[in-house]
Amino acid sequence: MAGDGFTTCLWFDGQAEEAAHFYISVFENSGVGRVTRYPEGAMQPAGSVMTVEFTLDGQRFLGLNGGPEFTFSEATSFMISCETQEEIDYYWDKLTGNGGRPGPCGWLKDRFGVSWQVNPARLQDMIADPDPEKAARVTKAFMSMGKFDIAALERAYAGE
Repeated sequence: MAGDGFTTCLWFDGQAEEAAHFYISVFENSGVGRVTRYPEGAMQPAGSVMTVEFTLDGQRFLGLNGGPEFTFSEATSFMISCETQEEIDYYWDKLTGNGGRPGPCGWLKDRFGVSWQVNPARLQDMIADPDPEKAARVTKAFMSMGKFDIAALERAYAGE
């Protein structure tokens, strides 16, 4: 394997460049790189965007305009670990805005149909707590939420 790690390829139906610019507006330390175009005789119109390379907070992506054959599903999602409620609110609002859709338990779909999980950083520790009552209270609390409420999860964890 190449020494520079993985690149996630996202298949779009003509919106790869728009999506890349949207995502870099949401995440810090991000940017758009090389853009390639379809040549004459290809499966998409000549000159239209074929691929867009972009980086989101250090993670590499390739947006591919492959056509309508494949779409995104919840089977693949990107998890954003947030330390504060302000971070959760920021990502939730940005990613559900302008056509995105909120979902249950911290999940959402952005306007391109990509699934995201906007989670408190401590969530996994709370639900993996060796005290099964604490874990059960937190699980019950988050199962009733759309966007996560860190204070409510902390109260459930503490048994309040």
